Amino acid sequence: MRAFIIFLSRAAWAQRLVTHWGIARRAASRFIAGESGEEAIRVIQHLNEAGILATLDHLGENTSTAAEARQATDEILQMLDRIRASGVRSNMSIKLSQIGLLLDAGLCQDNLQRILQKARQTQNFIRIDMEDSSLTEKTLACLRWARTQGFENVGIVLQSYLHRSQNDIQELITEGVPVRLVKGAYREPAEIAYPDKADVDQAFDRLAGLLIAGAKQHANPTANENGLVPPIPAIATHDPKRIQTARDLQVQYGLPKQAIEFQMLYGIRRDLQEALVGAGFPVRVYVPYGTHWYPYFMRRLAERPANMWFFISNFFRR
Repeated sequence: MRAFIIFLSRAAWAQRLVTHWGIARRAASRFIAGESGEEAIRVIQHLNEAGILATLDHLGENTSTAAEARQATDEILQMLDRIRASGVRSNMSIKLSQIGLLLDAGLCQDNLQRILQKARQTQNFIRIDMEDSSLTEKTLACLRWARTQGFENVGIVLQSYLHRSQNDIQELITEGVPVRLVKGAYREPAEIAYPDKADVDQAFDRLAGLLIAGAKQHANPTANENGLVPPIPAIATHDPKRIQTARDLQVQYGLPKQAIEFQMLYGIRRDLQEALVGAGFPVRVYVPYGTHWYPYFMRRLAERPANMWFFISNFFRR
């Protein structure tokens, strides 16, 4: 079922059907902070009031024209200005396929440079999201290109289900790059990704240990005072066992609580978010917004396939 839902997330005919289905739009609103930037900022203000930081994502990926890629870039630039003007404690996450990676490497680099320059001007931070494995090498290449251009206000996401991620993390730790560690939400072949959940979990714990130990090598950098720039390790999971393991590793390595960040998705496990804030850890919530919500929403369904039956049953009751 999970593989089928991920297939649907990429199917144009399914997108046309589901996005016109009222119950799907209502369900998606649980995970999406609205379709406009103003709505997203209001959501972040409420999170900040609860002591929770944010990373804002303008939804969209796989743009098909240079004009679309530049338009998406312009929206990100505007949101960086809006974040600064509103004073919310939020940085931004971006997908390189949204700003032209699939079209032209030079176009993508130009747009990424514009974004990082704006982030520097607004004293903010950009996290490059990882997409499916076909883009892993290109995404890492863009990250390294950006850092050779003098941009240190940029980090990356790595996925524990990929076999290659241990080597990638070891290299990035040496460079002091902030890394968000996730399990991974795309369908990947077994030769490059662990197919079994137990192996993915084991890899997640192992990689979390590498990140936490790596932070010690760089003198335990913590988030800046306004909460925009994160520490090196960002442990992104809703799994209580993975969270507890990371907390045990934090104690084992003597890492200050402010030198590790837990990240979760908007609309999921607010109880865990608040418990970690209460325990003294920085918590950052991934806040997506925009009209292109369908692929993101379907990936959230794939994480809990039982939810799919609810939507199918309601569809046939219309």
